[in-house]
Amino acid sequence: MASAAEQMAANMSWGAFGKATELRKRILFTLGLLIVYRLGTYIPVPGIDAAALRSFMEQAQQGIGGLLNMFTGGAISRMGIFALGIMPYISASIIIQLMTAMVPQLEQLKKEGEQGRKKINQYTRYGTVFLATAQAFALAASLEAGSLASDPGLFFTASTVITLVGGTMFLMWLGEQITQRGIGNGISLIIFVGIVAQLPQALAQFFASGRSGALSPFIIIAVIIMVFVVIGFVVFMERALRKIHIQYPRRQVGMKVYDGGSSHLPVKVNPAGVIPAIFASSLLLLPTTLATFSGGQTGPIMSTILAYFGPGQPLYLIFYAGMVVFFTFFYTFNVSFKTDEVADNLKNQNGFVPGIRPGRKTEEYLDYVVTRILVLGSAYLAAVVLLPEILRTQMGVPFYFGGTSVLIVVSVTMDTINQVQSHMLAHQYEGLIEKSQLRGKKRKRKGPARR
Repeated sequence: MASAAEQMAANMSWGAFGKATELRKRILFTLGLLIVYRLGTYIPVPGIDAAALRSFMEQAQQGIGGLLNMFTGGAISRMGIFALGIMPYISASIIIQLMTAMVPQLEQLKKEGEQGRKKINQYTRYGTVFLATAQAFALAASLEAGSLASDPGLFFTASTVITLVGGTMFLMWLGEQITQRGIGNGISLIIFVGIVAQLPQALAQFFASGRSGALSPFIIIAVIIMVFVVIGFVVFMERALRKIHIQYPRRQVGMKVYDGGSSHLPVKVNPAGVIPAIFASSLLLLPTTLATFSGGQTGPIMSTILAYFGPGQPLYLIFYAGMVVFFTFFYTFNVSFKTDEVADNLKNQNGFVPGIRPGRKTEEYLDYVVTRILVLGSAYLAAVVLLPEILRTQMGVPFYFGGTSVLIVVSVTMDTINQVQSHMLAHQYEGLIEKSQLRGKKRKRKGPARR
């Protein structure tokens, strides 16, 4: 039989949505800030030669420029104030989370509750400023080397760095506001909107290649089918769980005896989410971004790196897959699913896995189970991120909706829908509670008359 929550979710309608005023306000607030973000991608950085940048990006669109353009929501093709996007903040967040698992002082801060969380967020902001400054300075130097600056010099470099760092910090603030006062995760929604905004242009280029004869109709149909299959496969794998049976013994509290119960500990096939793919992509795209805007004027070290680790090269694909697998295991065991903490929590709650002793044995069992699950999860992530890369480079398919983009779009869509449903269920529960309180009011009975 379906639970009460499932029955309420099945009864959701547009009428119920219309009554949820708080949810409507959150959605409108989110849409308003996302529109502000999209408008900001059209505000250019001062000192850019617009004609040279336009002609350069028309040529770069056929290469890595198209991929970078999709990741930044089109801001990098127009060299807008949001050209760095939100990636410096994501990279800083991942680095701080990984350091929290390795540095005892940061791990102690994490256990201090709200105050520790605020301190860690402050460190993340400092890391964002540092990474954004380094990337903005490198990008400004690349723009000068590629003759894309109208008046190169110290003033151009300083203004570009200040503008790009300020744009990234403003995006970080937008994301935090959406998370607190809107619906969904703000940072993820900003990336999601940037990717979706570039889909029409990518599809137009893809079908234009078919009309010009560069791609056969068979390849076009095969790619479209592949995209739907990959999306369905990602949805299936992101919802896949391995349930570990947990048993709770009978216990006595005072004079009452409570019967033992059982539950399940859910372990996702991909506990790390899209973080391994995002981190691997950001590391691999950095040298290519600098080389793209430097106009080919690279040093011997950068030329060697691009020769062996350029997009489509065998070492690039191997390194990409290796980093995805590594970050999947590392992030899961150190951040998202710490087996020692899970085992301690089960022991403190008097829960145990049937046939496994609590404590150290439970931790070893969880390590064994999660490791086997991550073999499948990391292989799934590597396959999803590599398949579009192979098609794009080996078969010449000019379609930049890569595996990382698919993961981000699907994951953010599922998370946002779940949050909307949670708000709707909370609204319906509030209505039921109010009705029950009204029905529960009883009239006071008059006592017997005193003699």
